Amino acid sequence: MMGKIASIVLVALLASSLSARDYHVSVDGRDTNDGSASKPLKTISAAAQRAQAGDVITVHAGTYRERVTPPRGGESDSKRIVYRAAKGDKVIIKGSEAVKGWQKVQNDTWKVVIPNGFFGAFNPYSDLIRGDWFSPKGRNHHTGAVYLNGHWLVETAKLDDVLKPAGDASGYAPGDGQYLLNVAWLRPGEGSGNAERIPAAGFAAQQGVQKAPCSEGGECIGWIEQGDWARYEKIDFGQGVKQVEIRAASETTGGIIEIRLDTPDGELLGTCSVPNTGGWQSWRSFVAKIKPVSGVKTLCLVFTGPSDAQLWFGQVDETNTTIWAQFKGVNPNEAEVEINVRRTVFYPDKPGINFITVRGFTMMHAATPWAPPTAEQIGLIGTHWSKGWIIENNEIGYSTCVGITLGKYGDQWDNTSQNTAEGYVETINRALKNGWSKENIGHHIVRNNHISYCEQAGVVGSMGAVFCTITGNVIHDIHMRRLFSGAEMAGIKIHGAIDTEISHNHIYRTCLAVWLDWMAQGTHVTRNLFHDNDTGLFVEVDHGPFLVDNNLFLSGRALLDMSEGGAYVHNLFAGPLEPHPELSRETPFHKAHSTEVAGLQKIEGGDDRFFNNIFVGSNGLAPYDKAARPMQMSGNVFLKGAKPAKSEQAPLVLPNFDPEIKLVEEKDGVYLHVAQPPSAGITPEGGGATRLVTTELLGRAKVPDLPYEQPDGSPLRIDTDYLGKKRSRKNPTPGPFEDPSQGKLVLRVW
Repeated sequence: MMGKIASIVLVALLASSLSARDYHVSVDGRDTNDGSASKPLKTISAAAQRAQAGDVITVHAGTYRERVTPPRGGESDSKRIVYRAAKGDKVIIKGSEAVKGWQKVQNDTWKVVIPNGFFGAFNPYSDLIRGDWFSPKGRNHHTGAVYLNGHWLVETAKLDDVLKPAGDASGYAPGDGQYLLNVAWLRPGEGSGNAERIPAAGFAAQQGVQKAPCSEGGECIGWIEQGDWARYEKIDFGQGVKQVEIRAASETTGGIIEIRLDTPDGELLGTCSVPNTGGWQSWRSFVAKIKPVSGVKTLCLVFTGPSDAQLWFGQVDETNTTIWAQFKGVNPNEAEVEINVRRTVFYPDKPGINFITVRGFTMMHAATPWAPPTAEQIGLIGTHWSKGWIIENNEIGYSTCVGITLGKYGDQWDNTSQNTAEGYVETINRALKNGWSKENIGHHIVRNNHISYCEQAGVVGSMGAVFCTITGNVIHDIHMRRLFSGAEMAGIKIHGAIDTEISHNHIYRTCLAVWLDWMAQGTHVTRNLFHDNDTGLFVEVDHGPFLVDNNLFLSGRALLDMSEGGAYVHNLFAGPLEPHPELSRETPFHKAHSTEVAGLQKIEGGDDRFFNNIFVGSNGLAPYDKAARPMQMSGNVFLKGAKPAKSEQAPLVLPNFDPEIKLVEEKDGVYLHVAQPPSAGITPEGGGATRLVTTELLGRAKVPDLPYEQPDGSPLRIDTDYLGKKRSRKNPTPGPFEDPSQGKLVLRVW
């Protein structure tokens, strides 16, 4: 009898495998073909219309200009629909079209006139970026874009700017986005007598800048970007001054310092151009000529990017779309010039298209909309309120707003929350009625992708990113142009990361590497490399339990903590930590491993755990002395002036030890250069004694009254390090690396 049943099962499996098809797509194919290897289809969309659960769509080398809208998905993890690039082939899917017929206007400016019918039902050049928590900074922004040889130009606020010679218009960030420069000090020049240096870190007010150690002593200001400023009061210009000396440094292409009276938009006295000086601490003095000034004044330094950005401007009437663009030294009719045409590249037009794999493509150029948590979130590629997608091994770039969305569906309440917490609570309640559950939503895998050049976020998900894994991705150059702003920008920005793992990612040159906003419960952030970001991690109005372990925080600010119930274990923090309570909002916590809301609570602050971390410079854990709820702290190491909290018993404090942290990119990877502190101090007698971190040690998060455990409910043991090495059970080494050699180390971290 058992043999007969086995035979029936085998026959069923064989029939299933025989019925599954492999559709082939080629730029030389025809959509009237049968999709076989010998008679391929021409478009991916034609294959998508034919594919059924279990089928594979193999796309061969070439560029495909289309939006793929899968009409159906798979039936299970083992019977999915797979979209894949043929092995070894470069397959590019673009939301843009190439445009010729440019006519020279003046200076570096050309224009093209395109009939509106070219765009069909969607014209990105009349489509404004807008929505909840969006700030346009006083001007219009469109989802359209112009690309020269694959890289985008910058949209101007007005036609006059694009008609100027390239580089003459001010107020536009560099096209590739970057930090600009550091400033150590300034002082009035000749004519003011023996004027003293004014420390740049001694500002009276600022926007965007951060203080940092200065190699020449004291502090400088750094992490300066387009539009940042710093104001200095009571500067004595004596009987009259015609110049200002500024001590500055830059590792990038530098920037321009506008010297203004009183305010950021005050009278322009002069400018100071700062080039690449060879490093962030390679200081040079620059003398800027200014209009004559005397007496005691208030001075404002305004920072702008190098004025070499090439610009574009669009205008749509009833018949045509006209685009003006700057092409310095280039005839656009002889170059590759493309413009955004499609809203997205790969995105279902309805929810519930489950179990799809997208593998091995280069996907670029999409006119994506702003994606707040209270609206449908459309990315260059997105899952649209579904379950079980795998997005892996893709190159994803140049999305007006977001690269990958794991977000919510759309409805009549999109963008109507009036930017309120109460509005998002109602969004959550509606989502629960629309199937937000462990059974229906999430369980996506986003791995080994390269995501770049997105002006809102690399990965976004409001409630749709539950029970997911986001791992092995390289994410960079996110929200670096800063032409608009809002509250949704990060390398990874997730609302409701319930039981979601964010691991082994390399995130740099972003405004914020990872932002966990609301409902981070059971979330695990582990073994990530964060560097050259404004902020490494922002946890906002989460009640825990969530775990952050074995990460390298090498950004300007390591942690912005407006949450409670977090566990921080074996991390390297090389920037300040800023805890803040949040008593103006009540936000949800959930039943264990579930989307079901258990209650709402304000963030009093505290109830965090810090075990076996290393803190370098800045404030260490001292800011947590003001935490409202009790903290747990043990086994932490404080170097280069970092300070422990008063409540930690026997921390290891080495205020004069500098680990000389440096990150170096080589041909075969990224290497961390770091000096280890003397191991003799890490003993029960000398401070810094450690314990293996487990579910039992971490206890229970106060508000939800839940333990720190695996998504399946099994206990946690933090028994491996950043590199996967086993940790000592009795006395694990503080920081991300277990028992490294003494002295100066060079470790490959990516």
